[in-house]
Amino acid sequence: MSRRPYVRPVARATWYLRQPRYRVYMLREANCVLVAFYCVLMLAGLAALATGQPERWNAFLSGQQHPAWMAFHAFSLVYFFVYQTMAWFQLAPKAMPLQLGDTVVPASAIVATHYLVWIAVTAFVFWLAGVF
Repeated sequence: MSRRPYVRPVARATWYLRQPRYRVYMLREANCVLVAFYCVLMLAGLAALATGQPERWNAFLSGQQHPAWMAFHAFSLVYFFVYQTMAWFQLAPKAMPLQLGDTVVPASAIVATHYLVWIAVTAFVFWLAGVF
């Protein structure tokens, strides 16, 4: 009997390319790099605003109106907020199974409730902002 346990060989750089589940997982996890970049960008904007110099803030805003930055912001909105929110809403019934008495609330009801609350909060924020 060997003292060393068997360790299955794993291709270190490409293990996530084998199955679609792993690719989706890595896509979700890779967003931390983009989130960090977006945070640094927002901190730069906050620093420009904190100086109290309108020309510095206006320079930051005009730089953000470049088509590449606008595409980045649109991608960030869709990827960070919509994709990640949908992923978490699908995970909610697994992370938070709800039981009322002897009845277990169906997963579809939990997910639907999350979506309804999301829509309601978004509508309220838009109403506060004067969008409608």
